[in-house]
Amino acid sequence: MSNYLKKILDEKGPIKNIGVIGMGYVGIPAAVLFADSDAFDLVWGFQRDSASSGFKIDMLNRGESPLKGEEPGLEELISKVVQADKFRCTSDFSKIAEVDAVTLAIQTPFADPARLEPDFGALIEGVTQVGKYLTESTLVVLESTITPGTTGGLAKEILESESGLTAGKDFALAHAPERVMVGRLLRNIQEHDRIIGGIDENSTKRAVELYTPVLTTGKAIPMSATAAEVTKTTENTFRDLQIAAINQLALYCEAMGINVYDVRNGVDSLKGEGITRAILYPGAGVGGHCLTKDTYHLERGVKISDNKLDYPAGLDSIFVLARKVNDFMPVHMHNLTIDALKRAGKKAEGSKVAILGWAFLNDSDDARNPPSEPYRDLLLGSGCTVDVHDPHVLEYPGVDISHDLSGVVKGADVVAILTGHSEYFKLEPAVVKNLMVREHPVIVDGRNVINADDYINAGFVYKGIGRGDKNNHSHQLK
Repeated sequence: MSNYLKKILDEKGPIKNIGVIGMGYVGIPAAVLFADSDAFDLVWGFQRDSASSGFKIDMLNRGESPLKGEEPGLEELISKVVQADKFRCTSDFSKIAEVDAVTLAIQTPFADPARLEPDFGALIEGVTQVGKYLTESTLVVLESTITPGTTGGLAKEILESESGLTAGKDFALAHAPERVMVGRLLRNIQEHDRIIGGIDENSTKRAVELYTPVLTTGKAIPMSATAAEVTKTTENTFRDLQIAAINQLALYCEAMGINVYDVRNGVDSLKGEGITRAILYPGAGVGGHCLTKDTYHLERGVKISDNKLDYPAGLDSIFVLARKVNDFMPVHMHNLTIDALKRAGKKAEGSKVAILGWAFLNDSDDARNPPSEPYRDLLLGSGCTVDVHDPHVLEYPGVDISHDLSGVVKGADVVAILTGHSEYFKLEPAVVKNLMVREHPVIVDGRNVINADDYINAGFVYKGIGRGDKNNHSHQLK
């Protein structure tokens, strides 16, 4: 532990001014919660003035949220802290020199999962900007999900090279991974325990000081930087594994002609002391920025470790296998769709498919890595024409997103539900059938949104994930 770092941190006193780099689903709520705390004086939100994201700067400075979908309390809090002059958004990264602590919430996708090669371009750019303006006694915190070893490795090297300062001596460095889900961002930051891992004891303590004022029911859990990195990648990897388990069970139930939800309810009914299983829900695929790549960060952390992994020879990682199962679900949706068209007496080529839901999460505009995209690509490859509806997603590169539900469904041969938006639970079979104007309309439910019997009785060819009890129903038009 560096006595010099402790000395300059003591001389600096409490953290008062904060910088947050990355105005997205993580950075915005974090920044405004810091700004709303009496413990802090001013928060700078740093955002590149790029063609794709620069619009966020003016919106935030007007007190408006650039995030769409249902996000309780966020826009109101942004407006409050802007009016109080406690939060400002800027593209001027030189302001980093004025803060006592700076956090980075930047996406860390994988360029090539098969070769465990992450795309750290954006993260490196952000860390480099911090290094250029880093001053003595500043706390730097990585919130992005990263390969274990990155905080004390790549990030530390860049910061030291750019600043001429030494981590753990002249400035504090830590990893405090975000643990939020779209639709409950503010609540998650306040109520979830915060994992905080510094590269040394002084860094950990300083980071705990930063996050404690915004925690309500949540508490700080200190550990090493690498342990914090592994904690974050593991919790997402385990969730992905749980989803893969129920998805594989859904495929099994389809093959055996039974309802996966009956099985799920039966398994879930066994409760009591010592019973800790958690069984999730099957679906058309896993999307988002986290679960689709965090397994690979964990795998890469082992690969680059100095220690040898003792593991059964020739066996795939169960975590990577789970990833492959979840990646298969949009393919399965495509297979169900083609099979349903055949039962309706149609070929895929020339058939119109109406995709309902582009976002990967219910009642959200989050369309990062949506399973709807590979499903759409497969349909197009089979010769289908495809229209997409989503009530929350405004736009997506290369895909026309309509907000006119009736217009998308009208004249479709197939309606495929990819997202469980609230609006889709209100669909009426008679209304959908009248819009489709097909002798044998097809509906494929990837999220268990509709009542299968209602649609079958209305004359639809029905297919659903895990619905082995209904997928081979006797079709009869009413």
